[in-house]
Amino acid sequence: MMYEVTFVAAAGLAIISALGVVLSSNPFHSALSLILNLVSLATLYLLLQADFLAAAQVIVYAGAVMIMFLFVIAYLGGRADEPRRDVPAWQLGASILAGAAIVIEIVIAVASQAFGPAASVSDQFGNPLIVGQDFFGRYLLAFEATSILLLIAAVGGVVLGSKRPSRRIDEPDEFPTPEVQQDLELQAAVMGAETGFPVSRRAPAEHGGGD
Repeated sequence: MMYEVTFVAAAGLAIISALGVVLSSNPFHSALSLILNLVSLATLYLLLQADFLAAAQVIVYAGAVMIMFLFVIAYLGGRADEPRRDVPAWQLGASILAGAAIVIEIVIAVASQAFGPAASVSDQFGNPLIVGQDFFGRYLLAFEATSILLLIAAVGGVVLGSKRPSRRIDEPDEFPTPEVQQDLELQAAVMGAETGFPVSRRAPAEHGGGD
C-alpha cells in the first residue's frame, strides 16, 4: 500500500512540476519547479531500487546543474524576464503547428500501445557498471553533446548578463542620460558674479622725512 501511495504522489508531483516549468513566466520559479521535478523522478528511481540513479539525479542534476542555472538567472536579475512584445503571425502559427504535432504524436504513441501487465524490471536496472558502459559506449556522443550544450548555455548567460540590453522604443530608460545644458558657461558666469567681490588695493601712504 505504501508503494502505491508513494508512486502516485511522486508521479503527480512530477507532472505538476513539469507544467510549472513550461507555464511559469518567472525563470526563477521555472528553475525551482525543475528541481522539484528532478527530485520526483529520483523518488521513482528509488521505487525501482535504482539507488545509484536516484543519487546521481539529486547530486548532479538537482544539485550541481540547477545551482548553476539559478546562479545565471540571479546574475541576470530582472533582465532574465522575457519582455512583452507583439508576436509575429508566422511565429505564432509555427508554434501552434509544432504544439499540435507533438500532441498528435503523443496520442498516436499512447493509442498504439497495448496496455497489459506491468513491465518487469531486472535487478541490474540502475547498476553503476551498466550505466557507465551505456554513457561511454552507446550514448557517448549524446552524453558529450549534452555536456557541451550546458557549458555553452552557462557561458552565454554570463555574456548576456554582462551587457546592458538596448532600450526599447515603447519603454522608458531605467538609467536616463542627463541632458546636456547649453548655458553652462552662462550659469558659471552668473554664479561667479554673485559670489565674487571686488578687492581694492590702497597704495601705501608716503611719509615725509624731517630735516
